Amino acid sequence: MMKVRLIAAALLLATALPAIADTAAPTPPPRRLMQRGGQFPMQDGEAIYKGVCQGCHMPDAKGAVGAGAYPALAKDPNLEIAGYPVGVIVKGQKAMPGFADSFSDEQIANVVNYVRTHFGNRYRDKVKPEDVKIMR
Repeated sequence: MMKVRLIAAALLLATALPAIADTAAPTPPPRRLMQRGGQFPMQDGEAIYKGVCQGCHMPDAKGAVGAGAYPALAKDPNLEIAGYPVGVIVKGQKAMPGFADSFSDEQIANVVNYVRTHFGNRYRDKVKPEDVKIMR
């Protein structure tokens, strides 16, 4: 009797195994490395700010406090040294992620130049894509 049960269990397992294999989740595709500038299509500094940055820093760049603290960029003395915002955008800082893989050097230069010349900021020296490349 024990032998019959073992054979029956083996047959049941043998017939159920293909059904189990067919319901397994498919293997996910391999992850591609993100290319610089590949995630956000906008090129103009204002368009980048409005499409990406203002979600946290607000349309008036005055920042916000709520679920987190998003610093103001309006009238920000930290922006006087152009390398500061470039470094924050490239590498991230505190809760802000780095965007090095999301933006090209030109996109980062454009949005930094936009923020440094708007929202009560009057810093006229321009960041060039070559400056961003050095900071990566």
